Amino acid sequence: MSAPLHGIRVLDFGQYVAGPAVALLLADLGAEVIRIDPPGGPRWTTPAASALNAGKRSMVLDLTEPADAMTARRLVAGADVVVENFRPGVMSRFGLGPEDTLTLNPRVIHLSLPGFAAADPRRDLPAWEGIVLAATGGFTDMGLNRILMGVDPSYTPLPLASAYAAALGALAVGVGLVARQRTGRGDAFEVPLAEAVLEGLAFNSLAVSDLPPRYLSLREQEIARRRAAGEPMDLTYAQLQELLDPFYRSYPCQDGRLFYHCCPAHRTHAIRSLQLLGIWDTVRAEGIPTVDPYLSSDRWPDDADCTLLAYPLSARWAARLSELMAAAFRRHPAEEWERRFDAAGIPGAAHRSSVEWMRSEHPRAAGLVATVDDPVHGELTVPGPVVWTEGTPPGRRPAPVLDADRAAILADLPPDPPVDPPTDPPGAPCGLPLAGVRILDVTNVIAGPMIGATLARFGAEVVKIDPPTPGFDPYHAVVIGMHAQRGKRSVLADLRTPAGREVLDRLLRTVDVVTFNGSERQLGDLGLDPRRLRDIRPGIVLVRVDAYGGPGHGPRSHAAGYDDNVQACTGIMTRFGGGPDTPEEHAHLGTIDALAGFCGAFAVVAALAGRGEHAPVMRTSLAAAGQLLQIPFLFDGAGRDDVPEPAGPDVLGEGAGYRCYPAADGWFFLAGPADVVAAGLGLDAAAPQDLLAARFREHPLETWAELLGPHGVAVHRVEHIAALRSRGLVRESAGPVPLRGSAVFVRHDRHPSGREVDLIAPQAIRPRHASVRMPSDAPRYGEHTRQVLAELGFTPTEIETMAADGAIADGWTADHTYLPA
Repeated sequence: MSAPLHGIRVLDFGQYVAGPAVALLLADLGAEVIRIDPPGGPRWTTPAASALNAGKRSMVLDLTEPADAMTARRLVAGADVVVENFRPGVMSRFGLGPEDTLTLNPRVIHLSLPGFAAADPRRDLPAWEGIVLAATGGFTDMGLNRILMGVDPSYTPLPLASAYAAALGALAVGVGLVARQRTGRGDAFEVPLAEAVLEGLAFNSLAVSDLPPRYLSLREQEIARRRAAGEPMDLTYAQLQELLDPFYRSYPCQDGRLFYHCCPAHRTHAIRSLQLLGIWDTVRAEGIPTVDPYLSSDRWPDDADCTLLAYPLSARWAARLSELMAAAFRRHPAEEWERRFDAAGIPGAAHRSSVEWMRSEHPRAAGLVATVDDPVHGELTVPGPVVWTEGTPPGRRPAPVLDADRAAILADLPPDPPVDPPTDPPGAPCGLPLAGVRILDVTNVIAGPMIGATLARFGAEVVKIDPPTPGFDPYHAVVIGMHAQRGKRSVLADLRTPAGREVLDRLLRTVDVVTFNGSERQLGDLGLDPRRLRDIRPGIVLVRVDAYGGPGHGPRSHAAGYDDNVQACTGIMTRFGGGPDTPEEHAHLGTIDALAGFCGAFAVVAALAGRGEHAPVMRTSLAAAGQLLQIPFLFDGAGRDDVPEPAGPDVLGEGAGYRCYPAADGWFFLAGPADVVAAGLGLDAAAPQDLLAARFREHPLETWAELLGPHGVAVHRVEHIAALRSRGLVRESAGPVPLRGSAVFVRHDRHPSGREVDLIAPQAIRPRHASVRMPSDAPRYGEHTRQVLAELGFTPTEIETMAADGAIADGWTADHTYLPA
């Protein structure tokens, strides 16, 4: 079976992370990628750059030379995809902008990944990663911990903007290829990094009016208390631990290594973890409440101030469970606990650094990392694919020798491109590119649901199916679902019953794609085995997301896990917190989940673009996405132990020319050569950053932008998401939402929850010809059960019988409440 993108030719003009990462995602699914570098090679020369160029072909072109620019245009004439990540207008100077490439080749998909959109006033600002993150709240909305510690701004060395943009950019290319099958025409897509990171941080900006107090964690309560009392945010790391929920917390083990216990909100995980730790009988005897979390709190017993089955716990129960758990975890080493949790199907993970992760057994066996003979760096361990087809063998081809494929590429060039623009090929008018595509969504929490929610903007019809008895608490299913379940219809059916299985089978006959997040065993239990799917619906696409999967099989391939577990074991928490003794979650919601969801959406459209008689099973995982998010540090080879990694809450950047500074009117981020910065300030080229900081405090930000901008130094205010939301908020009821603005947030003031819900607009992917729509609000779970079953041919009597037997349901609460109070 050929890879889904076999036969697709990609020209990769990208530099640094975003562009090369898009091309790598395409190459991993079979596309032929020709990497076009300037003389001297890639501008980013670390081993991470070699990882991003794995398996590509190489050619050097100097686009300032007319002959080489003509060669590039001839390449475009024979290509399917062009990828570049320069500022708007840069490629047009060489006759290779979106208008030019579509004129040369009306079937081409042109992807631009600028830092700021072409319509953004900041379009010409050098869009270093740090500049984009400063502009989008990436350094200020880094979680409840940092707020309570008083750390603001809070630098992160992870390329969040580039990683999110890469996944969304690959998705855009796939959408364009699917649309081309119908229209015969190509398209130009713009995916600005600034808008991509806002979508990636969507759960940090989600706001719900009048959220009942039961949904506020101890940290949120303490933040509100301190603000009301005028007290400073000055908690130490140790003090902060006492406010953490016991199911979102690190515990020292027998060997001194920390274990991240993250299994909250699930109907069974909390109790099973307490049983595994040997403390369930104690906790139960002490009377911990286990009230149904979907009951409104005014119906709880008088002595119940929380429920074990929902996040968060009350202060007294959080303290008691944390005490008992801390004692229990000291009985075994961290990796022993990891094995025990994995065997029991409960999420948990030992903390590791990124280097420890790469050198551990699982990622090597699972093909999450592979060792190559790199032409520049020698033996090098690099990440495996982020998205792959089931059956892809583990391994990687190394990055090419610079210009190694010039002769072969030139020999394969088409004739000179025509001077006069050809007419567009015939085809249907451009509209919603995924109109007519039907998706069955059998996922939960964030990563899986984000696939369908992301594709709904392009016209896909998504039916979400969940069990009549919810597996997760209202916060994780309903509040988080206000973003992750947009654009869907909701059905509640028990797939483990004969009647529920019949509902599934009839649905399967009507859909093109099934999305699922869970283990291979769970696939079989729910009737979603790939062979069975194809027997019911030949050509159906199955996309599966799990926690630790890779192309091969490792000891943790079937382990359960959430975003935070993967952050813990792949090194993100160790780096962000500053070391193995002070690990800290990176942001507080969806850092990896959102990226994995975007990758899953790309997997869907890639399969649709290349679907033959037998569509492949498409795969991605939280671990694979977490590695992409760490690409500057996800390599191993000679000298790796000496590579510096900015870490901890006090770090402000990566040198005098790339860091946060305080101006007279607030913090800003500066990016440029340190000697150029110093010269622009009239200081010695080797001036220390403390001297620069003192100088910057003398005047407001605008002064420094005007002074340093002409020298090519980028300056941007460090923004807060709350301020961006306030400035860019539009009411949904006011009319059509602008989907090509900058930092547009939507107040859903007619939300079915009865509350006002603020969400980021779906604006990161901007096609020139195809349409994008606002997805519908996330429905109440079960809202469409009877409607969908009637469409499937079930009679009213059959539907009533199934409801009476518990095989289907109209809601998770007796009174059909959207969000229990």
